[in-house]
Amino acid sequence: MGVCMRWIASTGAPFLQRTGRNQVYPVFAKYGLRPKSTASSRQKQEQRQHKQRNPTVLSQKPLASKQVPVVSTNASKETPLVQRKPQKPLPLPIPGHNTEPSSKPEYEPEQKSSGVYAPRVRLAVGVILIGSILYSMLTAPLQLTEAPPSGEEDEISKRKSAVTSKSPIRLRMEAFIQSQQSQIVSTLESLDPGHKFRTDTWTRPAGGGGTSCVLQGGNIFEKAGVNTSIVYGTLPRAAVQKMRVNHKALDPNVESLEFFAAGLSLVLHPQNPMAPTVHLNYRYFETMNEDGTRNAWWFGGGTDLTPSYLFTEDAYHFHKTIKETCDKHDRAYYPRFKDWCDKYFRIPHRGESRGVGGIFFDDLDGEEKDVEKIFSFVKDCAAAFLPSYLPIIQRRMNMPFTEQQKEWQQLRRGRYVEFNLVNDRGTQFGLTTPNARVESILMSLPLTAKWMYMHEPEKGSWEENLLGVLREPVAWV
Repeated sequence: MGVCMRWIASTGAPFLQRTGRNQVYPVFAKYGLRPKSTASSRQKQEQRQHKQRNPTVLSQKPLASKQVPVVSTNASKETPLVQRKPQKPLPLPIPGHNTEPSSKPEYEPEQKSSGVYAPRVRLAVGVILIGSILYSMLTAPLQLTEAPPSGEEDEISKRKSAVTSKSPIRLRMEAFIQSQQSQIVSTLESLDPGHKFRTDTWTRPAGGGGTSCVLQGGNIFEKAGVNTSIVYGTLPRAAVQKMRVNHKALDPNVESLEFFAAGLSLVLHPQNPMAPTVHLNYRYFETMNEDGTRNAWWFGGGTDLTPSYLFTEDAYHFHKTIKETCDKHDRAYYPRFKDWCDKYFRIPHRGESRGVGGIFFDDLDGEEKDVEKIFSFVKDCAAAFLPSYLPIIQRRMNMPFTEQQKEWQQLRRGRYVEFNLVNDRGTQFGLTTPNARVESILMSLPLTAKWMYMHEPEKGSWEENLLGVLREPVAWV
């Protein structure tokens, strides 16, 4: 306690205000203390006697009750006193404090309070508080209120390094379909040098995007589209439950699941009715855990040929090329997927198939084969497209045709539109996806089509021969 009182005394006189009859100072009174006086009883008695012997003593104005009086300068030799000016009252001595007079007054007149209580204490507390806040801000670990979507994580990963064989399947599938799109567009443009594809690159607010390459009104193709799409989104609980029919790996208890979908889609509608329309689609779908890792996954796709006028050699070449590709991976693939194609591209309300078929498969997942093996199969199928179709279009694109044959082509395109808008699951999925790009989804529709009431081809005609094949699928190889 003595150390504290000495520190208070050394800070200066403003702390030592007289406050009442007991001469208790504010700083000491806060702790219930009273400073001790160093004046002895003998000194006080001599001062009173000196005042009685010198009635004309010079003194200052009366002070408050029981305050220490200011004595005269005519003090005796026994008790020499120093005359003080009236405005500077004699301070009480403090233990350990120098009481000798100096050039600088030890006690200043009472100043008006600035209105701030204990400014030094407040400053010290403020420094400590602010310092602790800054320390916690600098040393606390960074916390995200929400994990970034997988789409953002994938974009960061692609910017940091190129996609390699060690990258996730979804990034490798994205890179593959983009390279195939570029190759196919370049090859098709070489068939019709005077016309170029229009390229539109787009993004989805929820994540992902794609590139649509479309050619309209060309000399070879009335309409041609080669699209890639990358979609990040969320599956609601109802969709997850529906998908569990074919994918038992999906957790039935989740309220929603993040998903990724990537696909290459192609439709070519030639000008010449002797040249067949062709369709291709290969896609990959996966659901993701909260940390972005793969949960469930599957591949789907296929390709099919839709002629208006059937050339047997064309159908044979198309199916033969596809079968050779399937056989490299699994000899059971072609007959299985060919039959799947004939059933999928059936138009129930017409009782006929859309075309002469090809292959179609969906939901190929871990129950089928390892993910790397299925991915390899899908890549080979996509790469086989140009060898399967290019020789056919080169043979047919400049053949002569009549107006009647052109009209038949328009009627067959009407059947194509019916299937795509009524029966195709891919179109339905695309149109029901939030923020979907409708123009890219409906790219598959032809530029022109026709419907005629109760139209029937002539008996024994080329057109009737085609309908017979469409009603009863043929084993081409």
